[in-house]
Amino acid sequence: MLKPCRLLLPLLAAFIAPLALADTRHAADPRIEALLTQLGKVRAIHEVALSPDGRHLAWVVETQDKPGIMLADADGKHAHSVGLAAKPGICSESGLAWAPDSRHLAFLSNCASNRAGMGGSKQPDIYVLDVSSQDQPVHLASLNGYADALSWSPDGKTLAFLYVEGATRRASALAASKRAVGEIGVEGIEVQRVATVPAQGGAPQAITPADSHVYEFAWAPDSTRIAYVAAPPPGDNNWWIAQLYVQAAQPNTARTAVVDPNTVSGSLHGLQIALPRWSPDGSRIAFIGGLMSDQGFTGGDLYAVAAAGGAPVDLTPGIHVTPSWFTWQSPQSLLVDQISNGQAQLAEYAIDAKHAQQQRVLFTAAGYIDDGTAVLGLSFSADHRQLAFMQTSFDAAPEVYAGALSNGMPAAVTAINAELKPSWGKAESVEWDNEGFHVQGWLLYPAHYDPSKRYPMIVNIHGGPSAAVLPRWPSVGYGAVPFSTLGYFVFMPNPRGSYGQGEAFVQANRKDFGYGDLRDTLAGVDAVEKKVPVDDHRLGLTGWSYGGFMSMFAPTQTQRFRAVVAGAGIANWQSYYGENEIDKWMIPFFGASVYDDPAVYAKSSAINFIKKVKTPTLIVVGERDAECPAPQSFEYWHALRTLGVPTSLVVYPGEGHHFYQPEHQRDVLQRALNWFEKYLPPQ
Repeated sequence: MLKPCRLLLPLLAAFIAPLALADTRHAADPRIEALLTQLGKVRAIHEVALSPDGRHLAWVVETQDKPGIMLADADGKHAHSVGLAAKPGICSESGLAWAPDSRHLAFLSNCASNRAGMGGSKQPDIYVLDVSSQDQPVHLASLNGYADALSWSPDGKTLAFLYVEGATRRASALAASKRAVGEIGVEGIEVQRVATVPAQGGAPQAITPADSHVYEFAWAPDSTRIAYVAAPPPGDNNWWIAQLYVQAAQPNTARTAVVDPNTVSGSLHGLQIALPRWSPDGSRIAFIGGLMSDQGFTGGDLYAVAAAGGAPVDLTPGIHVTPSWFTWQSPQSLLVDQISNGQAQLAEYAIDAKHAQQQRVLFTAAGYIDDGTAVLGLSFSADHRQLAFMQTSFDAAPEVYAGALSNGMPAAVTAINAELKPSWGKAESVEWDNEGFHVQGWLLYPAHYDPSKRYPMIVNIHGGPSAAVLPRWPSVGYGAVPFSTLGYFVFMPNPRGSYGQGEAFVQANRKDFGYGDLRDTLAGVDAVEKKVPVDDHRLGLTGWSYGGFMSMFAPTQTQRFRAVVAGAGIANWQSYYGENEIDKWMIPFFGASVYDDPAVYAKSSAINFIKKVKTPTLIVVGERDAECPAPQSFEYWHALRTLGVPTSLVVYPGEGHHFYQPEHQRDVLQRALNWFEKYLPPQ
C-alpha cells in the first residue's frame, strides 16, 4: 500500500490532532521556507491527450491549484485555454477524452455548476468541445457523483466512464475514508460502475451490475462490448481479488468471467490483474498480471486470454523488467512502457499466441512519465506514429513532451515550469548485488557538495512494496528530495519487492517483510559509503506507507539509524489486519490471513521487538487513512513514549493516505525537515 492508515479512535484523534498542529515549532530555518516556496511554484500537469489524427494536443495544467485545459497543435504551438472557465484558476476542468473523429474533446467541468458535489466542491458535468469551431463547449450530461476515465467507443457513438452515483468521496483507497458510523460494512457503501451517454447527450446509464465495483474498462474494437476489471463491493478493499469480465455495452446484459486469478492455475494464481486491452481483431484480451500492492501502480508480466474465456497465457515469463503499461501497435506487436533498473523505458514487443518478446528499446526516459490515465501511460495517435506524455525528473519540473515515435525521446513542447531550477544536488543511479539479487537505487548528493567534507545521509524507503523510485521533481507534500537541499545525501533504494528487475524480484519479499528488503537496503548503504563521503554515524531513515512500516521496523533490527520520520506506518501487522479497510491486499503477500497464520504477521511486527528501539522518531499520519490506519501510529508512539524514546506524533485532521490539503502538505514536510535538523544536523 502506498497510502496512509484509517483512524478507528475518532474521539482521541479529534482531540490530539488540533493540539499537535498547534505545537510550537523549532525556530524557522530560512532555507526550509525558501525550499517550500520554491516547491509551491510548480504547476502540476495532470493529463496529456493527443488527438487520434495526431494534429491536436491537449493537456490539463494547474493554475492556483485548479486544473484547466490547454489546447495546441501537436508540436505545442498556438497553445490556448479552452473550456468554460472565464480565466484559468477559478474552477476545475479535466478528464480529457478525444472522440475518434479528432474533432470533439469530452471533459469534466464544474465551471458552470451551482450544485454541490463531493467535499463541498461544485459538482462537475460532462461537456464536449468542437475544436474546429469557435463555439462554446456543449453540455453532454449532468452528473450526481464521482466520474472518471472518460472513453469514447471506437465508432464515436457513445461515451463511457466510471461513475459513482451519489458519491461522497473519490473512488480510491488513497482518499480520506468515510466516518466509521452506522452498520459497518453494510451502510454507505459506494459502488463504481461503467456508465454511458450517447454522443448527442442524455442522462448517464449504468451498464455494469450494481453489485460489482469496476476499477477500469476498455472498449472492444467493434464498439459492442467492454472488458472490465471488477470485484464485489466495497471497492477499496476488493481490488486484490478482482476478476476480468466481458459483457455487451448495454444495461441488464449477462457478463462472462474471462479470468479469475483466485481460481486459475499457473503463475497468475492469487495475483492481481490490470489494464485489459483488446487485440485489434477483438479475439483476445491482453493484460498485466503480477503481485501488486496498490491499485493504479501496475506491474507484472504480460498475459493474454481469449475474449470468450479460457486459460490465460503468461507471455513474458522470466523477464528482468517490469511492464507497467502497454498498447497494441498492430496484431503482431505491442508498445510497452516498462520499469528497468529504476528507469522508465518504452519498448517494442513482438507478440504471438504464446509469447511476447522485446525487440528493441525505443527510448529510456530521464524521469517519470505518464499521460494521466495510468502510471507510465502514454497518449498515441491512432496509427501509433506519434505520442505525447508528461515527464518530470530530478533535474526538470513537469513539462509536456510530444513527437514522432522513433528511436529517441520526444522533445518538450511546453515551458510551463522551465524557469524552475533544482536547489538540491545531482542525482546518480547506484547498483549493487546482494544475496543473489541485483539491486538499484537513486542517490542525491547534497546541495553545494564538497568532496572534502563528510555528510549525513537520509535513506528513504518507497511505499508499496510493489513500486519503484523513479526520478521526479518533488512536490510540496512529503518526499525525500528536499533533504538534499539542506545538506544531506539522500538514498532511495529499490530493494527486493520493487518493480524494475522482473516479477521474481517483486515476489522475493513475500512472507518476509522487513528482512530481505532491509538487508538489500543496508547493503546499498554500504555501497554508497564506499563511493562518497557519508558519515555512518549520521544516518537517518524515512518513508511513507510501506516505507513508514520499514521506518518503524528497521530500528528494531539495527542501530545504524540515528533519527527516523515514519509516515503512515504500520507497527503491528496483527492488529492492523483488523483495523484497515483493505485487508484483502495482505493474503497475497503473507500467504494466509492473520487468523490462519498469526506467526508470519508477528515476525514482521515492530511492536514485538519494540524494546530494541532507541532512535528518536517523528510519526505522522492522516486522521482518516483507510490504508494505514492512525491507530498503528498511536501504538508505535505510545510504546516509544512509555520506553522514554524521543518521539512526536502528529495526526492530520480529515486527511487520508494521500494528503490533499495544501497546508497539511506543507506542514508535514516542514516538520520532517526540522526533525532531521534537530537529531541529525547536516553541519
